[in-house]
Amino acid sequence: MIYALYRGLTDAAGPFVPLLLARRTAAGREDPARRGERLGHASIPRPAGPLIWVHAASVGEVLSVQVLVRRLLERDPRLTILVTTGTVTSARLIGERLPDRAMHQFAPLDRMAFVRRFLDHWKPDLAIWVESEIWPNMLTEMEKRGLPIALVNARMSERSFKRWRRLPRLIRKLLGIFRVILPWDERSARNFRALGARGVGQVGNLKFSSDPPDAELEELAAMRAAIGRRPVWLAASTHAGEEEQIIQAHKALAAKRPGLLTVLAPRHPDRGEEIAALAKAAGLRALRRSQTRRPAADTDILVADTIGEMGIWLRVCPIAFVGGSLVPFGGHNPIEAAQLGAALVYGPHMTNFPDITAQLGQARAAMPVADAAALTAAVGRLLDDPVERRRMARAAGAVAQRNRGVVSTVMATLEPLITPILA
Repeated sequence: MIYALYRGLTDAAGPFVPLLLARRTAAGREDPARRGERLGHASIPRPAGPLIWVHAASVGEVLSVQVLVRRLLERDPRLTILVTTGTVTSARLIGERLPDRAMHQFAPLDRMAFVRRFLDHWKPDLAIWVESEIWPNMLTEMEKRGLPIALVNARMSERSFKRWRRLPRLIRKLLGIFRVILPWDERSARNFRALGARGVGQVGNLKFSSDPPDAELEELAAMRAAIGRRPVWLAASTHAGEEEQIIQAHKALAAKRPGLLTVLAPRHPDRGEEIAALAKAAGLRALRRSQTRRPAADTDILVADTIGEMGIWLRVCPIAFVGGSLVPFGGHNPIEAAQLGAALVYGPHMTNFPDITAQLGQARAAMPVADAAALTAAVGRLLDDPVERRRMARAAGAVAQRNRGVVSTVMATLEPLITPILA
């Protein structure tokens, strides 16, 4: 009954989809040259041979899935990988990083006509979805076609669990379509099982197996030269409501540490102008990376409003605050910072990553803080104590290294689905 209602509503919404896409395009949230892909129209031909479809909705999933794409391609030279995403930012990022025999398209909206058009063209032999994507129409049509599908790095937050628990028959049916579900932590595994999922394993977070973000060497050297011996710290992947707190923390820290530079990298780079205005309103000198490549000697706040440069910031900043954790968003993944040797600080809202934060806590590899005042104190302590800063960085790196083998376990679990399509 619930699925029939969903199917009816998505069918009826067809005439309004062009208007929706036009508005999203005007807001910079769709690529105007590729809007047809959202309707299931492919912009490139399907190559011959077996094809695995890997879907990674947004930036976080894209970064997690790159190592899996490489391992799948190494599995057999006949394989091609189609990677789909749902955001412009993730499309730009994956477009720069895909290896040979891998291609990108935007995922179709979950309307049955678009779904069938997409599947008719690409005819995937296996689908691998990443993290938390559950599309009723797409899943139903893939089941009808006998297409095997796995959900890897699967996440089921408490919020999503409570929402899906209100629709027990629907979610049990949808989860039953997945042949394999590999949650990234024990909480998600428990929630999937409670919702009726079968074939649930738990192998850890694929992000541990990913290479840390790279950095263009000339730009990295130039940034290090521009910063010189100034004290510097990073606030990474911040959200609205956090930047004001970080700006106030900078003012308090700079009062005792002349020359302090704060690199503020918002989760959504298109907020750069807004954040620079906040800093200027607080009496600080702010520059945007998208407009001025390097900070001046008197720059207080460098707004890192570009895509694909986190590798630079994590290499020039010895301290990294994990955004989305001072506001109730659930935090962002701290693994990249751990891999690149940053001393980690995060707020009280890291509920998206309970297993990772538990490991970091057991290793004394991070400083949890309760609020902006505690953030100021923690960053100040780390700026003033290089010995403790280096100890924390080494401990975080050891946690990351200890979990590097996750992708091999994922590949072994997927092997029974991969072997038949290569026969």
